[in-house]
Amino acid sequence: MDFYDQDLKTLQGEKFDLCEHQDKPILFVNTASKCGFTSQFEGLENLYRENKENIMVVGFPSNDFNQELTTDKEIQDFCKMTYAVEFPMMSKSSVIGPKANSVYKNLASITGEAPLWNFYKFLVMPNAESVHVFGSMTSPDSKKIISLLKPYFK
Repeated sequence: MDFYDQDLKTLQGEKFDLCEHQDKPILFVNTASKCGFTSQFEGLENLYRENKENIMVVGFPSNDFNQELTTDKEIQDFCKMTYAVEFPMMSKSSVIGPKANSVYKNLASITGEAPLWNFYKFLVMPNAESVHVFGSMTSPDSKKIISLLKPYFK
């Protein structure tokens, strides 16, 4: 299966087509509304807002670490009202283990790593030529991430 050929739905229940973004870097991040790293939403949104023509940020809310709200609507409201999140947020799903969604199963298969906590980041370069993994402590505006994305900034 092609990495980008995934059946994804947003928090709003709309289809999200990864194939439309395969020619740009995509930063995948598993999120949780009640996590100590939740303030990273601000950095993720800034990265997306300033560069959305050339890079994509995609959030995957998950309760795998028992820190996410119950419903997609609650998650959507929290993200919008607290952090003005506009980057695509997928429907709540699992990101680890046998129940992990297909994107995270593929990321784990490619990298040999699964998220160890919320706000784990996987940077998939255009056409999935390479994948870089960053732990929760690495902020979205860290030198490590920005140095990889800089060639794609306008």
